[in-house]
Amino acid sequence: MIYLDNAATSWPKPEGVSEAVKECLDEYGANPGRGGHRLSEQAGRQVEETRRLLAQWFHISQPKNLIFCQNGTHAINLALKGWLREGDHVVTTCWEHHAVIRPLNEMKRSLGIKVEYIPPGPDGPVDLSRLKEAIQPHTRLLVSTHASNVNGVLLPLEEMGAIAGEKGVPFLVDAAQTAGVVPVDVQSMGISMLAFPGHKGLFGPQGTGGLYLNPELPVRPIMQGGTGNHSEDLHQPEERPLGFESGTLNTPGIAGLGAGVRFLMDKGWQAIHQHETELSQQLVEGLKRMEKVHLYQLPFASVAVVSFRMEGIDETELATLLDRHFDIAVRAGYHCAALAHQTMGTKPGGTLRVSPGYFNTQSEVDIFLEALQEVQQAFAGL
Repeated sequence: MIYLDNAATSWPKPEGVSEAVKECLDEYGANPGRGGHRLSEQAGRQVEETRRLLAQWFHISQPKNLIFCQNGTHAINLALKGWLREGDHVVTTCWEHHAVIRPLNEMKRSLGIKVEYIPPGPDGPVDLSRLKEAIQPHTRLLVSTHASNVNGVLLPLEEMGAIAGEKGVPFLVDAAQTAGVVPVDVQSMGISMLAFPGHKGLFGPQGTGGLYLNPELPVRPIMQGGTGNHSEDLHQPEERPLGFESGTLNTPGIAGLGAGVRFLMDKGWQAIHQHETELSQQLVEGLKRMEKVHLYQLPFASVAVVSFRMEGIDETELATLLDRHFDIAVRAGYHCAALAHQTMGTKPGGTLRVSPGYFNTQSEVDIFLEALQEVQQAFAGL
């Protein structure tokens, strides 16, 4: 199988990831922080070591402000629902994933919050002038993805963070497509809250992720339960991180995530980004040479996500043909980002999305392009 769906989940993982998961299950598979015995203590040390590594990766000065979550969507929901109140005003972009759009729409219905979407501008994927105008004295939050999961375009986080800082508005960033792939620095980018999955560019297992919270931001826990501390108290503690991590953590997954981050630190993000960018450019150049193929890339910096349509062939049917006849895995449709497709003009139907990863090769990209040509020729003969 040639796997080209890394924007959904990176695969395969570095060898050390599965080994770390297995070691946890086999040797210290107890609840972290839930008892004074040695296995619990060892599990707790592994959780805290992964937390420390992630804090180092994202330039977080105090690891306790990094909360483990089950994925990026969980982290975004925790940020939005732990911060926003009835009637609040939120500014966001037209590139957001449903992990942002759907919670905001639910809060519009239940809490009457108001949401303003900033379109692309003449010189970038976000109209920064419109953004400045949109942030008002009553605005409570700016939310932005770091890179679109549909076409890979990178949004200008530094400029957006600076605007938010000038206006005194917290800045929530969805780093689903960039964590581990390009630098994310919560300090220099002015990020107040950072949501990320563990199973994509950080090379961790599914069921892992996290949320950074600025220490000055009074976000509330949205889930209550056992935290392993203050067990005599009937009310939920709000201290970080334990007050935000009720219940048993995914310790094996967190152990694997730690191994993924160590792999990243060993290789360096530059090498990974360069390899993925070269594969993405190879894809784009090959698709441009094909007739009746429409690419949906913007002329700005991006990560390795390529979206296109092929005339006369339904995107879902094309993805199925590639899977069943050529053993190539890609994704078709809206990619849980309908607003981005509306912005790009790719509704209805969406696009076929190809997202190479670090473990893909140039020969695999060539095989993919050859398969596309074969399918195109077959449809032309019908």
